[in-house]
Amino acid sequence: MSSANDVIRVVIPLAIRRRNGRPRVLPPEDVAARQTRAQDPHILKALGRAWAWRRKLESGEMATVGDIAKSERVTDRFVSRTMRLAYLSPDVLERLILLRQPPAVSWNDLVHASYFPWAGQMEYVLDHEHLVGD
Repeated sequence: MSSANDVIRVVIPLAIRRRNGRPRVLPPEDVAARQTRAQDPHILKALGRAWAWRRKLESGEMATVGDIAKSERVTDRFVSRTMRLAYLSPDVLERLILLRQPPAVSWNDLVHASYFPWAGQMEYVLDHEHLVGD
């Protein structure tokens, strides 16, 4: 069969970075440059939760944020912050959900953007690197 001296070594140059608290394996730069950025599934899930929770409050199914937190087994603060995403501008939501354009900011910054007037949200959420550089 094979002797003890027959060793095959495969080296794949990958980098590991943390994103949203989770490790993420990044491919080599030449491969990453060819791929288009994809929407972060955590952002889509957070947007879905935000709208579901907003509908529960508006329909009267749940009376308070505390009721939602208790039923979901999360904190009131998490529910309140996540629900802010349901108040992003329609243009930003269209880009994030329908067009699946990835945001240029983290979940926390996306929540922060919900406090801005609708007119300023698009640039902050989708072109944040430009603003940071200024």
